[in-house]
Amino acid sequence: MTASIPPRERLIVALDVPDVDVARALIKKLGDSVVFYKIGYQLGYAGGLPLIRELANSGKKVFADLKLHDIGNTVAKGVESVAKLGATFLTVHAYPQTMQAAVDARKGSSLQVLAVTVLTSYDDDDLHAAGYRLNVGDLVEARARQAQALGVDGLVSSAEEVGKLRGITGAQMRLVTPGIRPAGSAAGDQKRIMTPAKAIAAGADYLVVGRPVVEAAHPKNAAEEIVAEIEAAAK
Repeated sequence: MTASIPPRERLIVALDVPDVDVARALIKKLGDSVVFYKIGYQLGYAGGLPLIRELANSGKKVFADLKLHDIGNTVAKGVESVAKLGATFLTVHAYPQTMQAAVDARKGSSLQVLAVTVLTSYDDDDLHAAGYRLNVGDLVEARARQAQALGVDGLVSSAEEVGKLRGITGAQMRLVTPGIRPAGSAAGDQKRIMTPAKAIAAGADYLVVGRPVVEAAHPKNAAEEIVAEIEAAAK
């Protein structure tokens, strides 16, 4: 699967900006250097959900990072709505009922469901504080196996777990990795991070990059450098 994905499409730029006007200005700056964007809570709740359709209609791909988790019927209706917007990916939290509802609801559309295993801002101490007995690696593995059994299209996890996940899923599931930081970038609030080259070498299909591009003095140059690193690592 990985070999069939063009290097430029493997970079997903996170539109973590405060409003649609800022997002459109950034998209214009990036031009043809980026073909895949992520819209999450910040922009989505600031009127950014219609931008999914706008980007899709312009030939771009969109990752709707909404991390759905609710009773099955509510999740299903949400998935159906996002599918109509033209998104390529949609995230749900990796709880069995939630994943099953999402998989059932996306049938008949081109939308692909990604299960979020464990957030990249969490480490073992955070999980234990939240009442989990498993550590990060074990919980990620357990949720990955459940997702695969339920027919989920892909997984979201840190690059630290990608190698193990690829061993579980084979080439059938897409592995999307946030927490990507080019060499020299600040970690910010992420705890499990990796450079683009190392993430690709570990087995990631797609890399989600936010601040290193969005906050760069020259966003297009920053995006091009990451694409070049992805292309070199994928050879």
